[in-house]
Amino acid sequence: MQETLGIAVITGASGGIGALYADRLARQGYDLMLVARNGERLQRVAAAIRERTGRTVLTVTADLTKTDDVARVATLITDDPRITMLVNNAGVGAAASLIQSDVDAMSAMIALNVDALMRLTYAAVPGFVERDRGTIINIASIVAVAPERLNGVYGGTKAFVLSFSQSLRQELADSNVHVQVVLPGATATDFWDVAGLPVQHLPQEMVMPAQDLVDAALLGLSRKEFVTIPSLHDAGQWDAFDGARQAMAGNLSTNKPAARYQAG
Repeated sequence: MQETLGIAVITGASGGIGALYADRLARQGYDLMLVARNGERLQRVAAAIRERTGRTVLTVTADLTKTDDVARVATLITDDPRITMLVNNAGVGAAASLIQSDVDAMSAMIALNVDALMRLTYAAVPGFVERDRGTIINIASIVAVAPERLNGVYGGTKAFVLSFSQSLRQELADSNVHVQVVLPGATATDFWDVAGLPVQHLPQEMVMPAQDLVDAALLGLSRKEFVTIPSLHDAGQWDAFDGARQAMAGNLSTNKPAARYQAG
């Protein structure tokens, strides 16, 4: 067995994108700490990866919508200096309109997509900085920049993931800690069943196989990309979008209103 690249922590690892990240990273030489709510499925994923790769695979059954479970996982991350990567993949979505959605379900979505991701990142980054080594991968969504496409709370949570990642990247620019944010489009996983819009109901030309999504994201990581949008064929469109944002940034705070807002 090859020397380990450290331990990669992957949330939402009992299926779909998370399980694929686990498989690919184990093949690359990472040992794993897999986190998910469904302990039975998680154990099956872990056993299969151990058999295929011979890597050490730890499992943590946790519901990351619950404060105590998030705190428990955060402590595991903080206390283990062997951890070199955190993949914040756990998340839930919604396809119903805002006014047709249950507000408690929306709060639970924020707890998982925003608060858990933020807290686990805070648990990992200080150690990464101290050791001057580490990788944070945050799984966002194309709705981070196109929130009109799905439920507004879901879009808002993923906009947070993108903004949080942008700020984190700037803060860590002088370290050897790399931040990548991945913006998947529609991907063939059970995410859509949970969101209330089965993937079979989507135009198939817009649905990417999950393995293609993960392989593209990891190729982007190997190229040290910050933003990876596997479905975007013209990378110049992102460059133009982000360039416009940065060009505007210096003009957003001035000591008087713009002329169009001045009386007379």
